[in-house]
Amino acid sequence: MNHLKALEAQSVFILREAYRDFKQLVMLWSIGKDSTVLLWLARKAFFGHVPIPLMHIDTAHKMPAMIAYRDRLAVEWKLNLIFGQNQAALAGKQTFPDGAATRLQCCASLKSEALKKTLSGEWPRWSIDHTTCQYVRTEGGEPFTGVIVGVRADEEGSRSKERYFSPRDQHNEWDVADQPPELWNYFKTDFAPGTHVRIHPLLDWTELNIWEYIQAENIPVIPLYFDRGNGRRYRSLGCAPCTTPVASTAKNVSDIIRELRTGRFANIAERSGREQDKEDGQGLETLRRDGYM
Repeated sequence: MNHLKALEAQSVFILREAYRDFKQLVMLWSIGKDSTVLLWLARKAFFGHVPIPLMHIDTAHKMPAMIAYRDRLAVEWKLNLIFGQNQAALAGKQTFPDGAATRLQCCASLKSEALKKTLSGEWPRWSIDHTTCQYVRTEGGEPFTGVIVGVRADEEGSRSKERYFSPRDQHNEWDVADQPPELWNYFKTDFAPGTHVRIHPLLDWTELNIWEYIQAENIPVIPLYFDRGNGRRYRSLGCAPCTTPVASTAKNVSDIIRELRTGRFANIAERSGREQDKEDGQGLETLRRDGYM
């Protein structure tokens, strides 16, 4: 618990630093366990209120349980939730598997491009109306220059190259070799005009830390993470056509923690069920250099 409290304190500190230094700030919410823990930490950092809008990129290929969970929490927690979507790619079948696109091409269109154009305000955004529980379309808006993301360094190789405050250029493209040093909790937050900054409050958390914190705080998560009687569950959530479950009989959070503590997945990558990562040998880094989460 002491280690979890230290991680919590560091994440809350990063969230408050970001809120102080970036005026056009947004938090990405993928609806998975990591970004939901990040959302929970934001509620703690700002005393139950989240003053930062949340953004979800809706690929139209998410599992129905994920969208239902998103909409339920948005209403219950009174979140300022907006989402973006590449409607042209969907209409033109530039997708996988129902179109001619490969998995990586589909991700580039439905995730990377949709994220960049929604952040910049070039594309429409939809925001939830808490009175009617419906989404209302607006035509773009002010660009977001600071983006809080729930990535962890241990989850995947390219993410271990990140900083807490990681700059991108004006096109959201990431130069992995040009990252500022971060020593003794001193962070560079003053960047040249036009710089787009990704902020990573969960960078030093592990998969086990995430589940321990979910248990300690009783954070609601999507049931897809648990075995429902067929000996399979999802360890990482993405689009339905490209995400496969893992063999596991973990039926609750305690079971998942037990699996992780005993090394059940010691030699199996957390994103092993995310097929797009495998397509060119470095799929996620390819996407992330071009602006993906």
